[in-house]
Amino acid sequence: MEGKWLIADRDLNEREGLKWLLKSSSIAVSSIFLAANYQEFVVLFERETPDVVLIELDMISREEWSTFKGLVQIYEPILILTSAEATFEKARLAIDLQALDLLIKPFSTTKVNSVFQKASKKQTVKLRPQGSHLHSNIYNELSYESLFVPQASGSENCHIAALRTENGENIGTLYSYLTEYPFNDLLGTFPLSDMVILLFKETCSSINEQCQKVMRRWDEEFSEPLAICVHLGESPSITINQKYVQVRKMLEFTYYKGYRQVMEFEFLPDWIHIDPFLTPPEQREWVEMLKSKDLEKIKKWLYQEFLQWQGPFPDPGLVRIRLTSILAQIRRYMKTYHLDDEQSFEKEYRHIFHSILYDTVLYRTVQNLILFIQRIFIGVESSIRNFKQDPVERGISFMEENFSNSQLRLEDVARFVDRNPSYFSHLLASKTGSNFTDVLSGIRIKEAKRLLTESNKSVKEVSNLAGFHNTNYFSRMFKEQTGMSPREFRMQKGSD
Repeated sequence: MEGKWLIADRDLNEREGLKWLLKSSSIAVSSIFLAANYQEFVVLFERETPDVVLIELDMISREEWSTFKGLVQIYEPILILTSAEATFEKARLAIDLQALDLLIKPFSTTKVNSVFQKASKKQTVKLRPQGSHLHSNIYNELSYESLFVPQASGSENCHIAALRTENGENIGTLYSYLTEYPFNDLLGTFPLSDMVILLFKETCSSINEQCQKVMRRWDEEFSEPLAICVHLGESPSITINQKYVQVRKMLEFTYYKGYRQVMEFEFLPDWIHIDPFLTPPEQREWVEMLKSKDLEKIKKWLYQEFLQWQGPFPDPGLVRIRLTSILAQIRRYMKTYHLDDEQSFEKEYRHIFHSILYDTVLYRTVQNLILFIQRIFIGVESSIRNFKQDPVERGISFMEENFSNSQLRLEDVARFVDRNPSYFSHLLASKTGSNFTDVLSGIRIKEAKRLLTESNKSVKEVSNLAGFHNTNYFSRMFKEQTGMSPREFRMQKGSD
């Protein structure tokens, strides 16, 4: 059925381009009117009463906003809004006006054509007598106030359904889709920032069937996971606000059940309590599983711990904390093999941490965690191979383990890594910039600092434990590297 369209935009090229796209489409249009400013828009709007209005939000000043909103409420055109600003404020205004869509400049031809087709379909539905009568009365009796204000008056004898897409950015598309769907016994459609609320008459007996059909058609068209939760409680003492609070909480069960399903309930089950932290035995078990790189045992542990619940379910917040406790064990394991120094592993670690905190489905988080552990094990194997192949790293490690031996020589270390002493000395200097004596002295002085700070041992004892055969030589070397004697160092650290 043909309709009147009014396009209002301050940019001549934008107006003419939108007009051309509309005329070149298959949409039946009787007239297309163009307005270059808000004053022209008002004159054309009141004179022609268009069926579809496409208007640039940015052309409406604050002073003109209330007038514009009043016109939209009186004439109820199909409203398409445009803006150059992709901000929350513009989205909020679009929701407030119950707009079909908000197009952000620069326009995508595909997106504009899609919105034009939706507007045409909605116009056809709107012109049906029964649908028109329903639309004009949807918000007279019910309002957002009924949802959000506990004591707000309204028709309490209704059923409520909440629909949420897994990708929160698609809520606007979902709302546009639902406004076109021919529901039976629908009282109102309320778009929110993270879901869309539907209110049905108390006498409606096909809510589940309608929701199942909506989900199938939505999935076929958009391939986006959708979850629907239906509150069927009929107690007259429960307000719309209470039903809304309950249905919002019930949607949290998607964390365990996933999307692409309709969940019905008459009363809200309570969460059960779990200990969000690993117990000492569990910590030891995780240390052992990681140390032995037993991926199959880890899989079994995670599946049994998180994916076997049939209900009642624990609070998702506690589950997320428990997962972060496991991630802390993994973090310590990473540090053991210096994987936290590698950018790729650090990036993956941050990704899995984000997944634990924000993923909407528990199963996906567990799978991501398993894959992450698997990649860590591969990284550990590579780290061990590289360590074994690097004679300098092996030699320094040997020195760190045997520095207390005052008789430790270059030849001892070279023999351990199976290299000629002169060649190993060359490799050591090339990689560290220091000779064997300096590297060994640095290790010993580091240990001496620790002993002076953390113990009450005498300077002579510290000298012996750090691997120096002569206390005077130790004091001289210590002052050369730190600028102060061992006693001065201890006094300064003690005063700190």
